[in-house]
Amino acid sequence: MDIWTYQSVEYVTVAGETWLASASEYPRSMRALWQSRPWAPSVLPCGRTFDVISMPSLFGRRVLDELWASGPGCGPVAAFRGRTLLFVQPGAAPRLRTLLAWEEWARDVPPLLCHGTGDAVTVPPVQRMVDAPDSPGRGAGRWIVAPDSKEPWLPGAAVVLWACVRASRGPSATNATGSAASADPAGSGPGTGGLYPLPSA
Repeated sequence: MDIWTYQSVEYVTVAGETWLASASEYPRSMRALWQSRPWAPSVLPCGRTFDVISMPSLFGRRVLDELWASGPGCGPVAAFRGRTLLFVQPGAAPRLRTLLAWEEWARDVPPLLCHGTGDAVTVPPVQRMVDAPDSPGRGAGRWIVAPDSKEPWLPGAAVVLWACVRASRGPSATNATGSAASADPAGSGPGTGGLYPLPSA
């Protein structure tokens, strides 16, 4: 019975479930589905509550390092089928897609999938047993940073672009532990000058 303990279950908080469900056209039905099948992944539309930036897993983890070491942190993040899914502000996906089309960014950042209005993404189960070898929910993705608030902070396009560019610069932008090194001596952050002055999100 230990598999049911707090330490053995990855889960989204009740407040986080409320936020996730608000992305659906039928939030109450989504919550009911999670109550009956908490170990099942779900498909949610983008554009209303969040957009999602999907990136290769390794690069995604480097971007997360940059967001936490050089910036304001991140909102919810999931891992699914070898991809890192970064939840961002609604409207950030098309803006980031446009910014990445600029040659100065495109030559550094690997191709990203920017999911906005009209797109849908598969999100991990709201609960996932982690100790049992044949646990329900295994193989359905997992939360790296699970939603835990009704109003989680979500990064905008400029913040994500800044982190992507810094992560893509390799050893010159990261130290031996993979954390960000100071690449702009003035200490400027996203949108404030330095290496890559960015437009506001």
